[in-house]
Amino acid sequence: MPQSILRYAILLVVLILAQVLICNHIMLFGVAMPIVFIYFLLTLPMSTNPKLVLTLGFLSGFLVDLFADTPGVNALSCTVIAGLRRPVFHLYSGNDEMLAGVIPSISSLGFAIYAKYLVSLVFLYCLMSFSLEYFTFAYFGQMTGKVLASTLLSSLLLAGIDGLTGVKHRA
Repeated sequence: MPQSILRYAILLVVLILAQVLICNHIMLFGVAMPIVFIYFLLTLPMSTNPKLVLTLGFLSGFLVDLFADTPGVNALSCTVIAGLRRPVFHLYSGNDEMLAGVIPSISSLGFAIYAKYLVSLVFLYCLMSFSLEYFTFAYFGQMTGKVLASTLLSSLLLAGIDGLTGVKHRA
C-alpha cells in the first residue's frame, strides 16, 4: 500500500507540473487545450473511499487553479468528476463485482469500456471548465468547439499516458 500511495503522489506532482508548465500554454488550432492532470483522478482504484476521492479532486484542481490563476474553475470541475467517476464507471461496466478493486486502465477494463469511461469524464470536465470560463451563452458555438476539441485531444493524450504507465493489475 505505501508503494501505491507514493506512486500516486509522484503521478499527481508530475501531472500538475506538466499541466501548469506545459499544457496550459498550448491551445492547438486555437480551440483544443490538453488537460492531463485529471488522469490522476481517473485512475484511482474504484475501491478508494469516495470522500477521499472528492478531497483529492478538490485539492488537485485547487493546485492547478493556484498556479494557473483560474480561481475555482479547476477545483469545481475536478470535484464534479471525482463525484461522478463511480456512477460513470458503473454505467459502462454493468456489474457491481467489477467495481470492487479495479484500477481503471485499458489493460484492466478493455479498450471499449475504458474509452467510454475516459471520454465521458473528460467531456464532463471540459464542459464544466469551459462553461465556468465563458459564463455566458453569447459564445456558445466557440465554447462548444473548445469543449469537443479539448475532449478529443485530452482523451487521446490520457489514453497514451495510460499506455505508458502500464497499470496491469487489480487493487
